[in-house]
Amino acid sequence: MAMAIDFRKIAEDFKATNWRDPGTWSAIPKAAVLVAIVVALPVLGYFGLWQGQLEELEAGKLAEAKYKLDYVNKKKQAVNLDLHKQQLREIDTQFGALLKQLPNRSQMDALLVDINQAGLGRGLQFELFKPAGQEIVRDFYAELPITVKVVGVFHDMGAFASDVGQLSRIVTLNNVAIQTARDGTLAMDVTARTFRYLDDDEVAAQRKAAAGKRKGRQ
Repeated sequence: MAMAIDFRKIAEDFKATNWRDPGTWSAIPKAAVLVAIVVALPVLGYFGLWQGQLEELEAGKLAEAKYKLDYVNKKKQAVNLDLHKQQLREIDTQFGALLKQLPNRSQMDALLVDINQAGLGRGLQFELFKPAGQEIVRDFYAELPITVKVVGVFHDMGAFASDVGQLSRIVTLNNVAIQTARDGTLAMDVTARTFRYLDDDEVAAQRKAAAGKRKGRQ
């Protein structure tokens, strides 16, 4: 038979308890205080000591995961080092091949003659063929824009553009404008851009100027 709990008796025991004299406490207040102590100790221990240690442990786990990831990435780089070196050599080779398509300063006149001959070979008449300002110097090459105006039929102009694109040196045609000439033929205005690579002295001058600009900003 289940025992009934007399909550009134328990309440009276708590009211009659002299909390300043533990020796007079009855069993129920003593049990209540014991349960409170048992519950309070772990809570106080967590907030007073264990919480900081748990946070340090969690931070250590995160740091360990980061170190493992860094290790894996560096290991992959070490394993693929030879491959990266091979790719770098291939890039250098490709860059050298592209650089050879740019004439040096002494070859620029011959390139301009090739552009002129490409137009004459297609039966076009040159009304204008002259540099459009000074060279534009870049990091390792210089760009020379040339203003060109030719007169002829549309088919020959298309063939001329194709021939220029097939030259051994890099030449681009920009700002193309075609209009009808007085005699019924077509006139094409275009800016041809040719490129040459800088010689060693010019590259050194470029680097010196760039270093001076950086120093001036500091």
